[in-house]
Amino acid sequence: MNATEVDLPDARDPVTRIEKLLDPGTCQLLTENNKCGMVAATGSISGNKVIVFASDATVKSGALGIDGSKVIVGAYKEAMAAQLPIVGIWHSGGARLSDGVASLDAFGEVFQSMISASGRIPQLSLVLGPTAGGGAYGPALTDVVVLAPEGRIFVTGPDVVKSVTGEDIDIASLGGPEAHSKNSGVAHVIASSEDEAFAEIKDLVSLFADQGHFDVNLADSDLSIHVPAVTKRVYEVHALIDAILDRDGAKLELLPVWAPNMTTVLGRFGGRTVGVVANNPQHIGGVLDSAAGEKAARFVRTCDAFGIPLIVIADVTGFAPGSGQEWEGAVRRGAKLLHAFGEAVVPRVTLITRRAYGGAYVAMNSKSLGATRVFAWPNAEVSVMGAVAAVRVLHRRLLADLPESARADMELELAAEHEKISGGVARAVEIGAVDEIIEPSATRTALARALAAAPHRRGDHGNIPL
Repeated sequence: MNATEVDLPDARDPVTRIEKLLDPGTCQLLTENNKCGMVAATGSISGNKVIVFASDATVKSGALGIDGSKVIVGAYKEAMAAQLPIVGIWHSGGARLSDGVASLDAFGEVFQSMISASGRIPQLSLVLGPTAGGGAYGPALTDVVVLAPEGRIFVTGPDVVKSVTGEDIDIASLGGPEAHSKNSGVAHVIASSEDEAFAEIKDLVSLFADQGHFDVNLADSDLSIHVPAVTKRVYEVHALIDAILDRDGAKLELLPVWAPNMTTVLGRFGGRTVGVVANNPQHIGGVLDSAAGEKAARFVRTCDAFGIPLIVIADVTGFAPGSGQEWEGAVRRGAKLLHAFGEAVVPRVTLITRRAYGGAYVAMNSKSLGATRVFAWPNAEVSVMGAVAAVRVLHRRLLADLPESARADMELELAAEHEKISGGVARAVEIGAVDEIIEPSATRTALARALAAAPHRRGDHGNIPL
C-alpha cells in the first residue's frame, strides 16, 4: 500500500457526502465533526437553502447514540425555524449499543422531531449504505426516500432473521434496491448509481423548494396519438404524461415498479411544480387495486401538504376483483385514496381520456370529491360499468334464453340502447360531473388555465407514511 492510497479520503465521511450534495462553497457545519455518529450542516442546492444531516459510517457503522440524536434534533429545529427542506443522508447500523437503552430513547426523540415536521417542511432521505433498526424508520418517516445501489433498509439483519425464522437470506435480497422497488414500496426512487442518487435528491429539492408559477401560454399538440382509440388496447401512460409536462423541466417518477398500474410523477408543467396521478393500462389494465390505492393516496397527501397542484389522468374500468384483493384490504386501502382526494385543497384537475367506470371513477378525483375541474375527451366513457357488461347484468335472463348465435348481436343492440339511456359523458356534463369536453389537441392549455385560475392553497395536515 503506497502513501497515495493511505491519504485517500474515506468515501463514507459525512462531511464529504454533505459537500457533494450542496452547491460548492455553501456548506456551513452546524455541529463539529466530533465522531458522535452524525454531522449537520446548512447550505444550498441549486440555489435553494437547505439543512442536511449525515450519518458517520466511519464510526461504529453509523450507529446512533445520544449525542448523534441531538445533532438530528437540532437540525430539525433549524429547518423548522427557517421553514427549509431537510435532507438526511443515511448509512446507519441503528441504535448505538454502547449507549444502551438511552440510544432507544434518543431515536424516539429523533422520530418525534420528524413527526412534528411532517407536512410542514419537505423531508427527503438519501440512503447510501446499510440502514438498520431505528435507522430504517428514520427514512421511512420522511416524504421521499432515494435508495442508492449500495443502500440497504431493514429492521432486522440476515443473521437475526435466520436465527429467529430459519430463513437464509442475504442483505441485498432482504433490504436492497430490488426488494424495495418491487415488493415493499419503502423506497420511492431507486438510483442506478450513487451519483444519480445525489442528482435525484437535488431535483427533488428544486421541485419542492422552488415550485415556480404557471405560464398558461403553452404549446399544444394532439395528445390522442399517445392513447389508442380502441378501449381494449393497453398502452403505457408515460408517453402521455411526458407530452403533457414540460419537456425541459425536472421530472421524477416515484415508486415506478411498485403498483405499476398507478403512475405517480413529480414534474414541471408550465414552469410550475405539479404532481401527476395516472392509471397505467399497460399493467393489469390500469385497474385500481389495493397497492395502487395506497400508492396514490400517499402521493396525493404529499402534494397537498406542500401546495403542489395535481393533474389526474383517468382511464380506469374499476377496482380489481378477487378474494386476494379483498383480503389485502382493497376496501381499506382504496378508502385512503378517496380520503386523500376529498381532503385535498390544492388545485386538482382530472382528465378522462377513455373510460372512467364505477367506484374507480369516483376515486380518481371526481367532481363530487372536490376536483377543481374535470375534463373529458370527446370519445370518453363515464359510466357505472361498460355498456356490454351492464346489459349482461340487466338483461341476464333475456340473453340466457337466446340462441348462442343471436346473443352477441342482441348484446350490442342492448348496449347501444343502454348508452343512450345512461347518458355517458354527455349525461356527466349535464349533471356537472364533467365540466367540459375538450379536444386532445387543446388539453395542455385547458389544464394550465384551470390550475392557474384556482386559489393556491396547501393542506393543513401531516404526511403520515400510509
